[in-house]
Amino acid sequence: MKTFFITCFLAIMLRFSQAFRGVSHSTARTVRCMMAKAGVSPPEELKAFVEKAGDRLLVVDVRNPDATVEPGDLKSFAVAQLPSESYRPKAVNLIWDRTTNQMPLPSVPKETPIITHCGGGGRGQLAKEFLEKNGFENVLNGGGPKETECWAEFGDK
Repeated sequence: MKTFFITCFLAIMLRFSQAFRGVSHSTARTVRCMMAKAGVSPPEELKAFVEKAGDRLLVVDVRNPDATVEPGDLKSFAVAQLPSESYRPKAVNLIWDRTTNQMPLPSVPKETPIITHCGGGGRGQLAKEFLEKNGFENVLNGGGPKETECWAEFGDK
């Protein structure tokens, strides 16, 4: 029985690798990033967004500093701290509250280019949708430090 499962697993892995044969590295990278969480923008879109936004870009980190509230954030803190004066000073930490399904609104014009993020993209997507419902017109979900190829496009902002 064990041999059967191993054989099935290897067959599936072989089929999966064949599905990506001939796919460019860039396309494969985009697929991996988008598979991580629904709504996370691909690295190419994030890069273009960051370049176009320039100094107007606002990165909104919706992670909760209290890892007892969001235990998953503990892993992301090991990769990327919360914004502070010394680390990502242009980013802001506006905590997504799962109990109320809302967060504080940033004090910026509604057309400000905004990238939301959390540990992996789930709350970042909720925050993006919340901001859009509140009139913000230019918002992308950047995923989080776990989506390293996406994070590389905006994580130092």
